[in-house]
Amino acid sequence: MKKSKSIAIIPARGGSKRIPKKNIKFFLGKPIIAYSIEAALKSNLFSTVMVSTDDENIAKIARKYGAEVPFLRSKNNADDYAILSDVINEVLQDYDSHFDYVCCLLATAPFVSADDLLLYYNKLINSNFHSVFPVVPYSFPIQRAMQFNGDKIELIWPENKVKRSQDLKPSYHDAGLFYWIRTSVFLQEKTIWTDNTAAIEISEQRAQDIDTEEDWKMAEFKFKLLHNGI
Repeated sequence: MKKSKSIAIIPARGGSKRIPKKNIKFFLGKPIIAYSIEAALKSNLFSTVMVSTDDENIAKIARKYGAEVPFLRSKNNADDYAILSDVINEVLQDYDSHFDYVCCLLATAPFVSADDLLLYYNKLINSNFHSVFPVVPYSFPIQRAMQFNGDKIELIWPENKVKRSQDLKPSYHDAGLFYWIRTSVFLQEKTIWTDNTAAIEISEQRAQDIDTEEDWKMAEFKFKLLHNGI
C-alpha cells in the first residue's frame, strides 16, 4: 500500500502593514514564523515543510529554522488581495511531487503544537471530510449582537431580546491557526472550506488573531499563561 504524502504550506507575505514585518517579528525570543515551522517539523507528518513568501529576508529566516523555500511567490499572490486558496494552488502547481494532503499553517500561529497537527490529521484521514480546522466559541451569544441606529442602540435580531443565554445555540469562529485539506478535493474545488468541512473546538486561550500591536501583546500574554502558568 502506497504511503500517503503531506505538505505543510506556511504563507508568509512580506508586505504586512498594520504590524511591519509581522511574520518574522520576534515573539518571546524568536521570529514568530519559527513556531509554525518547528511544530510542522516536530510532527513528522510532512514529507515537505515549505514557506511561501515573496520576501528574501523571510526566506532566509525560514531556511534557518528548517523549512524549504524552493521558489518565491508570484507577484499576483503577493499583494493585499491574495487569498490563501490562491497561494496553496500556486504551491501545488509549482511542485513536481504529488501530495495527498495539504496543511496550510499560518505563520503567526505560535500556539500550534505537533500534537495539534496530528490530532486534526487523524480526524481528516479517518473520515470522509474534505477538510478540517480548529474553531473557537464566541464568548457571548451572537444572537444578541447589537448595532447603532444613529445614537440609539438596537438588537440586530430583536426576537432574541428576552431569550436566556443558555437557550441560544453556541456560535464559533475560525481560530486562524491551520487547515488540513485533501489535495484531490482542493484541486477540484479551489477552496479550503467546502460543504463537507469539519472542525474541532479549542479554547479561546489557545488562539489569538494578531492584527495590531495590542493583539500581539495579548498573544504573548496567552502564550506565557499557557506554557508557564503565570
